[in-house]
Amino acid sequence: MKPQAFSAILRRVRSYSLSIGQLTFGSFLLLLAVITATSMASVVAIRRIDSTFAELQRLQDVGDIAEDIDRRMNELRLAARDFVTDPSARPDRVGEAASELSALLKKTRLELAPEQQDMIDGVTQRLANYRDGIERVGLLIAHRAELLAVVPPARAKFEQALAEVTDRAIASSLFRSENEIAAALLAHDPAGAETTARQMRALSIDDPALHAATAGYADAVVAIAGTEGEIARLDKEVLGTEGRLIGRVTELLRELSTQRGRVLSHDFARTVAEAKWQSIVLGTIGVLIAFFAAAVVVRRTVRPLASIAGAIRALAAGRKDTSIPGTDVNNEIGDIARAAEVFRRTLVDADSAREAALRALTEQRLAEESYRKLFEASVDGIYVTTPEGILLNANPALARIMGYDAPEQLIANIGDMTQAIYVHASARGEYQQLMHRNGVVHEFEYQVFRKDGEIRWLSDSATVVRDGDGEVVRYEGTVRDITDQKRAEDAIAEGRKLLQQVIDTVPAVINVKDPDLHYVLMNRYMAGIFGIEPKDAIGHTTSELMSRYGARKTDENDLRVLKLKRGLGFYEEEYLDSAGNLRQWLVNKLPLLDVDGEIEHIVTVALDIGERKRGEQEMRKSKEAAETALRNLRDTQASLIEAEKLAALGRMVAGVAHEVNNPIGISLTVASALERKAGLFAGEVARGDLRKSSLNDFLATSRDASSQLVANLNRAAELIQSFKQVAADRNYSDMRPFDLADLTEQVVLSLRPSLRKQNLTLTVDCQPSLMMNSYPGPYGQVLTNLFLNSVAHAFPNGGPGAIDIQARASGMDNVEIIFSDNGCGMSLDVRRRAFDPFFTTRRDQGGTGLGLHIVYNIVTNRLGGRLDLDSEPGGGTRVQMILPRTAPVEQAAE
Repeated sequence: MKPQAFSAILRRVRSYSLSIGQLTFGSFLLLLAVITATSMASVVAIRRIDSTFAELQRLQDVGDIAEDIDRRMNELRLAARDFVTDPSARPDRVGEAASELSALLKKTRLELAPEQQDMIDGVTQRLANYRDGIERVGLLIAHRAELLAVVPPARAKFEQALAEVTDRAIASSLFRSENEIAAALLAHDPAGAETTARQMRALSIDDPALHAATAGYADAVVAIAGTEGEIARLDKEVLGTEGRLIGRVTELLRELSTQRGRVLSHDFARTVAEAKWQSIVLGTIGVLIAFFAAAVVVRRTVRPLASIAGAIRALAAGRKDTSIPGTDVNNEIGDIARAAEVFRRTLVDADSAREAALRALTEQRLAEESYRKLFEASVDGIYVTTPEGILLNANPALARIMGYDAPEQLIANIGDMTQAIYVHASARGEYQQLMHRNGVVHEFEYQVFRKDGEIRWLSDSATVVRDGDGEVVRYEGTVRDITDQKRAEDAIAEGRKLLQQVIDTVPAVINVKDPDLHYVLMNRYMAGIFGIEPKDAIGHTTSELMSRYGARKTDENDLRVLKLKRGLGFYEEEYLDSAGNLRQWLVNKLPLLDVDGEIEHIVTVALDIGERKRGEQEMRKSKEAAETALRNLRDTQASLIEAEKLAALGRMVAGVAHEVNNPIGISLTVASALERKAGLFAGEVARGDLRKSSLNDFLATSRDASSQLVANLNRAAELIQSFKQVAADRNYSDMRPFDLADLTEQVVLSLRPSLRKQNLTLTVDCQPSLMMNSYPGPYGQVLTNLFLNSVAHAFPNGGPGAIDIQARASGMDNVEIIFSDNGCGMSLDVRRRAFDPFFTTRRDQGGTGLGLHIVYNIVTNRLGGRLDLDSEPGGGTRVQMILPRTAPVEQAAE
């Protein structure tokens, strides 16, 4: 198609006029079609997203299965760990955990893909190896139990032989080795126990009985340590390795699921992206179509109507030459435009004559009124003079400046201006020279006398007026009273001089910069840093001044102030002075703002902190040295406290063994007698000479023996239960409710064996039903430490004595516990330092000085109470403790 033909068709389309209703209906149909297409595309994209999301959910289920296998495996590991490390743990827990994991593997295998089923088979095989390792460990644990049963007789024989030895050095060495073996066994350190036992066996002992007892006890400990080492080896090499392999298989299963999840996630993301872009494209097309339809409507209806309305408003405003657009359009808009055109032509014809008549008169009046207002209302003085200095005319402002009430008075009283008003006659001559040379003066300043004799400063701007021949006929100009400005400038200069003198006395850096970072003020202290005079720094930048001696400093902080329009606060910086010394400064920069809020100047104040920096460095070194010493001291204190706890535990174990030995020994004697009696009775029955008296005697003996066995075994069971509770409380770090009287009796029960050796009596008086919710273990340790401290220090010569423990309520929320003895008491100096760590009066006898320090810490910190010590030499010792029935929350949190 030829370009001319296309252009003709385009012109016909543009010239074709649609009605407003047709345009609106067509636009609506286009928008409806776009919405329908977008909805269909969204339905297709949602179906693809649903299918991909379902596959992702299936992979999530596989991941959950792997997590479940891990959880079951962790349960099996914990059960195996308890079985290995805790003799009281139930062995069937391992089997139950293994069975649950095996059942889960079988169930999971049916739900997985073939490659994932092979991984589950690998887990099953590793689980079988794990079970085999558990069975081997179980056999070793049983063997360890048999060996542990041999230790008590061997140790008793060893302790009996040790008690009879006369060589105190050998006895002390063996006793120390025995304590080290006990500490190693309690700490689950079989290697340490074995090493100590071998060292003890290698000692040179002359006494055959002691040597044999020592060898037996050491061999038993070595055998137990070897068994413990074999259990640890199996636990590490078999159980640990197989557990890690099972965990690795589950990790591979999870990684396989993760890889597949990544592929599906990529597909899902791609689907979402395609749907997003599809929505964007369709939405964009819809928006473009909507814009196109709106543009067509606007162009064909709104824009022509707006143009017609604008033309009508212009006509109403008086612009009669405004043309009316759209008069050639063949629709409703064209009708409106043609009617408006008729109105315009009528209005133009009616107003043309009236405007022509008024224009000339109005312009003349405006010009005259403007000149009069300017002359009369000007705040500056306006004058007209001859070149010789005769005043021809003046406005009221000039009369007021010169001290007159009206311009007429000023003109009448001034003759020769040079002699009448100029303070310095030379100023008039200079003024005339400028006017003659330049024909104009601008802000020429001079002093004049007012009517009352006051001297004022004026600023004069004037021009010459020439006649037709070019001769000067008069001067016309304006003057401005600048007396206040001059005074202000003088005051500013004086203030600046005073400010410079003040800041020169300040031993700190003070300067002021303009927005271009040039110095406008600097004190002498800072000028000395640059090696110049303050006045020589004005107008220069920091880089220019420091470049004189080969140094540099960044202007970054000044630029930040200019950008933020606020101060930066105090900060530190360092740079070289003119002598080459590195100086440290504490700096603050503040902006000075003008009335528009823009930065006019930047003020900088800096203090020399070089000495402080050096002091801080020395203090930092001293602080680090002190902290190192404190850490060493705390490590030492912790080691001594742990040793004190182990020693207390050893004494309690010895007391327990002694207390339980009585009912067990009586029961063993009665059982032996009953066994012999039963043998005799069986012989009589076998011989057939059983008599009624023999039968009655056997029955009576059996009843008595049974009663004694039941009573003594019950007593032993009660003692063991009490000692178990005390031991559990010692290791129990959480709060629990307990009866104070019952707990006190249980603790005292473990302490009574020590009384028989010391010839002491222990009395307990506790109010019943005193319930507390606190820490039973720490409370028991407090009583034990107080008792052992009294035994060791209150009765040094082994004489008889009494220890008394009282407990009663103290108000609604507290209890009062009083521990007292009638021993030798304490001096004032000892009482003042009794609770200090490492203070002891028996250091030569093995005292550590931590017993009462531990008591103080437990009472005031863990139990949340307070403690008071009262003692006099020869008057015994009394310790009062006030404890809350419920430990405070913050103490419990510790």
